[in-house]
Amino acid sequence: MNKKIKNNIKVPCLPMENFFRNPEKTAFKFSPDGKYLSYLQPWKNRLNIYVEQIADGSIVQITQVTERDIAGYFWANNSRIAYLKDTGGDEDFKLYAVNIDGTELKELTPFPGVRTELIDDLKDNEKEIIIGLNKRNPQFFDAYRVNVYTGEMDLIAENPGNISGWMTDHEGRLRVAVTTDGVNSSLLYRDQEGQPFRSLITTNFRDTIAPLQFTYDNQRLYVSSNLGRDLQAIYEYDPQLGKEVKLIYENSEVDVSVLLTSDKNKKITGVAYVTDKLHYYFFDREREEIQQFLEKKLPGYEISIASMNREEDKILVRTYSDKSRGAYYYYDLHNGEFKKIVEVSPWLTEEFLADMEPITFSARDGMVIHGYLTLPRTDDSKHLSVVVNPHGGPWARDVWGFNPEVQFLANRGYAIFQVNFRGSTGYGRKFWEAGFKQWGRKMQDDITDGVKWLIQKGIADPKRIAIYGGSYGGYAVLAGLTFTPDLYAAGIDYVGVSNIFTLLETIPPYWEQGRQMLYEMIGDPEKDRDLLQSASPVFHADKIRAPLLVAQGANDPRVKKAESDQIVEALRHREVDVKYIVKENEGHGFRNEENRFDFYREMEQFLAKHLDGMIC
Repeated sequence: MNKKIKNNIKVPCLPMENFFRNPEKTAFKFSPDGKYLSYLQPWKNRLNIYVEQIADGSIVQITQVTERDIAGYFWANNSRIAYLKDTGGDEDFKLYAVNIDGTELKELTPFPGVRTELIDDLKDNEKEIIIGLNKRNPQFFDAYRVNVYTGEMDLIAENPGNISGWMTDHEGRLRVAVTTDGVNSSLLYRDQEGQPFRSLITTNFRDTIAPLQFTYDNQRLYVSSNLGRDLQAIYEYDPQLGKEVKLIYENSEVDVSVLLTSDKNKKITGVAYVTDKLHYYFFDREREEIQQFLEKKLPGYEISIASMNREEDKILVRTYSDKSRGAYYYYDLHNGEFKKIVEVSPWLTEEFLADMEPITFSARDGMVIHGYLTLPRTDDSKHLSVVVNPHGGPWARDVWGFNPEVQFLANRGYAIFQVNFRGSTGYGRKFWEAGFKQWGRKMQDDITDGVKWLIQKGIADPKRIAIYGGSYGGYAVLAGLTFTPDLYAAGIDYVGVSNIFTLLETIPPYWEQGRQMLYEMIGDPEKDRDLLQSASPVFHADKIRAPLLVAQGANDPRVKKAESDQIVEALRHREVDVKYIVKENEGHGFRNEENRFDFYREMEQFLAKHLDGMIC
């Protein structure tokens, strides 16, 4: 089936698999010496690690996983790579290491039910890295120094039970920690590793002072802070004085928390932040000139540096846009060589995809809400079928860029509406706090007001609006169908919350430190019982009339399968049309390619049936 657009281009109905298949190659990294390129590439439908020698182009596949994609990896040294992988979506990530010729594979953390977190890859240490493990107690992480060849490990910092994060200096010494009692947070510091930590400052969790890294003399800290202000900004913090001593960068619209650095030249080079799109501000002229060269060389794309070698004279460039997963490029600053390595998803043609436009509207109480609207490539942009797509988190935000779900739905003729409702992060403390204890209330009202705005503008056909989301977005789906049953013709709940009481009862053990914070942000099951009862869709399932599609991973550690079971049972008891997909080898979202295909195939048929859309 083809759709004709205004400039007479025939837009084909693209195969669903083109949007959700694994990339051609992705996650490229340089070896520290710049002699090798590593990347992830599908093998037997799973992303595995490959290593290419730049000089002669020879390639070695160094992993052969078949059950689950490699979740992430890094270079431990010039001849060995470490990687993380979980089992069936349980998020208990195990750490492995393997030589770049594929030999000497070693599982470094062979502990059942234990999660591994990287603290420092120790770039100047050939044999060791520092990791966090919740092996001693599942609720918190101790710091270990681990040999990447033998797996031998030493406990270097025992967590007393309140530390939520560790940070090293540029010499790999563990000198900063962040503690929490669930509501209040303290920044701990020590001058040397052998000393006890001392508290620099204690704040309520609403106040942010997040350590980013040490200054290059290892004497001060760069932090992202909103102390005494609404928006986070970058400061230099003096631990001896116990205060911020220099404002590095602030933005008048959004939080700033990303610092760009040059380890070779031992200086900060700029910051990155997101308003409607990603922006950079540079302190370093050389880094700015590199960016300007790349933007001139690759016009029309967002450009980031994905990796550098230790000398910082070889650069891996990553491009993307709203209509492209982008490509990787190799740039040698020494000899000027510039070449394309690979297109991430070459089977997707940009001219057939849709523009993602930033939008704003006013909520019913006057609060300005930001979001994105993607219209299908059709002649008529009025009275369209719309899929409202609230993000997960909820303490996150949607950003501009390539989104396979958005492009898939636009290709099928739907407009896609993404709302950064109050409570979304990045817009400052006041906007974030405006979402506290507002699940199903003002947070949901923002989504509802956005939909009504679309209807008033004539974009949305009020009889053909669906809502789809994952995690908190799945909760917003159920809340939308429950509390505004006349607004939506259908809903798709992907690993979403139906009962806030059971969500809070079953959080992963390593979230336990933040329980009181969750109670302040969502609600206390005892003190706010009526609030949570009124906001939990499962107790109001009798109000749901629209057909529902539910998808769930059986091993989800965050939103347990019981959340989906409860709402499905409640609706089937009332004989409401509900389709339920459960994948036994998945967790919080479907990672395996064949499971993604099953889900989006069902989504396509479901929306076509209930919004009068198309099926390819």
